[in-house]
Amino acid sequence: MASPPPSFERYGDDPPASPVVLSVPHAGRDYPVALHAALRVPMSAVTVLEDRHIDAVALAAHRSETMLVQRRARAWIDLNRSEQERDPVIDEGASWTAQPLATAKLRGGLGLIPRRVAGAGELWRRRLDAYDVAARIRDDHRPYHAALHMTLAAARARFGCAVLLDVHSMPTLGAGQPSIVLGDRFGRSAGAGYVAAVETVIRTAGVTVARNAPYAGGHILDTQARPGAGIHAIQIEFDRTLYLDPAGDAPGDGLPAVARLLRRIIDTLADEASAGRALAAE
Repeated sequence: MASPPPSFERYGDDPPASPVVLSVPHAGRDYPVALHAALRVPMSAVTVLEDRHIDAVALAAHRSETMLVQRRARAWIDLNRSEQERDPVIDEGASWTAQPLATAKLRGGLGLIPRRVAGAGELWRRRLDAYDVAARIRDDHRPYHAALHMTLAAARARFGCAVLLDVHSMPTLGAGQPSIVLGDRFGRSAGAGYVAAVETVIRTAGVTVARNAPYAGGHILDTQARPGAGIHAIQIEFDRTLYLDPAGDAPGDGLPAVARLLRRIIDTLADEASAGRALAAE
């Protein structure tokens, strides 16, 4: 039986034309029929899980870099969770005793298959079949991670290092709080120089930024980053009010400026990678 087509879009050259690789795992708006049939809440309750239209920002900023953009909705399967974060409350193929670590996200209902959303409660009208969840892992989760792994390895082989920028968006954190949050797993997923350079770009643009609080990065950074081997990874979260319309539903007037800022961040990371290569060669 032929493998199904990937549930993500790939942009850019192969092999990569830049040491910077982009990932957009949470902007998907493809909701399979099976998902609709299983919901116990209106669709509006699950669309809040999306990093709404952050793919439009990434596409506007994109040039020649390799970029993966997931099409399947996060409510179907969350690419930023481990395969082991299966929720035994709703997943017949999981059990609490089988979990290597009952993470806070899993306990809160935001595991590999999200179970609940704040304000909406439980999402599903019945427990999920074990084989169905296994098929989502096989067809959606693993191919994305495999493609990202191979792309970063190819960038590392070609340029001597690779930098993953994992692009997300977040609800506004409120007055006086940062509009952008960078995550580097508390220094474990990227060299400090990369993160500091991105912070400088953001502050120069007059935008407030924080590091690792409240978002430090997740499974994608944990599995893809290998700074000791020259593969660095940073998660970036943009406040959605920066680029969406006032209703928070469609791209707004601020999108071009945010895309330009993302473009400067990408260019800065590429420059940092080049500088790192030059130092290593001396």
